Amino acid sequence: MTDNSPGTTSLINTAIAEEKASRGGFSGFLKRSVQQSLAFGTLIVLVAFFAIASPNFFNWANISGILLATAVVGILALGTTFVIITGGIDLSIGTGMTLCSVMTGVFITNMGLPIWIGVIGGILTGALMGLVNGTGVAILGLPPFIATLAMMMIAQGLALVISGVAPIYFSGTPGFRKIALGEVIPSLPNAVLIMLVVALVAYLILSKTIMGRFTFAIGSNEEATRLSGINTRRWKILIYVLAGAVTGIAGVVMASRLDSAQPQLGMGYELQAIAAVIIGGTSLLGGRGSIIGTLIGALIMAVLLNGLRILSVQTEWQTVATGVVILIAVFVDSLRNKRTG
Repeated sequence: MTDNSPGTTSLINTAIAEEKASRGGFSGFLKRSVQQSLAFGTLIVLVAFFAIASPNFFNWANISGILLATAVVGILALGTTFVIITGGIDLSIGTGMTLCSVMTGVFITNMGLPIWIGVIGGILTGALMGLVNGTGVAILGLPPFIATLAMMMIAQGLALVISGVAPIYFSGTPGFRKIALGEVIPSLPNAVLIMLVVALVAYLILSKTIMGRFTFAIGSNEEATRLSGINTRRWKILIYVLAGAVTGIAGVVMASRLDSAQPQLGMGYELQAIAAVIIGGTSLLGGRGSIIGTLIGALIMAVLLNGLRILSVQTEWQTVATGVVILIAVFVDSLRNKRTG
């Protein structure tokens, strides 16, 4: 039985109805609004605290730096939001982003290809990783944690091998740097604009397309969705491919921002991205999440780290703070799930 066969129309409608019911209708909308309001309130409190603690925090140069720092984590978080809504997890996005950066450098610097081909190559590298992840989870039946953990290690190793454990610089292609640091809109780095465009596309996919509906349906009750005649394996693979492509975009933006592909970066970004998703109200158990909430969560992470740096907090303690935030976010998500269970 296929997704688009006439005989499955009513079953698909049933799955969509179950997905909508799981999201709680108007009550669910209110809950999501409250969660986003709480996240936004947390963001305002953090901004106010750091603005009072340091006069150097609340100026445009620093705010622009925060937005620029949000871009990479935010883009990664937008992609992984889809995966987490399905009830999965993707630990490979950090090192995967690095591999995509390295491949972009190989295409543009080492092979001398045009910038646009290198960019597409970097994005397709991420999509291929997503395909492997999705195949491992949907076809081979591997737990998402294990499948993406393996890909995390593979991507890290490939990035080091392909680059020769040395950065790949884009000094010969000055136009590449403008992808992230140019300003189509004055005083707004292109990296931020790219994040907003990706967020808009992700929002439309999640809220207005059949792919978005099936993403929620799979996360709410994958077995019921499958029994309704929907090819959940195919859709899960597509969701991981989408998340991988978004990881590729983050890799291109990171390489452009640094004007180099740094093969030893990446580790830890996946934790920041996942934390941003959870802080924004997406449930680790699946079936619930929003793009706006994810953007707010990414801003919270960026503001926190930026504020700690301005206050001259040691890097080690910044890492501790990030871990505490992740712990709190997971704990709050657990409380939400108990109340709705």
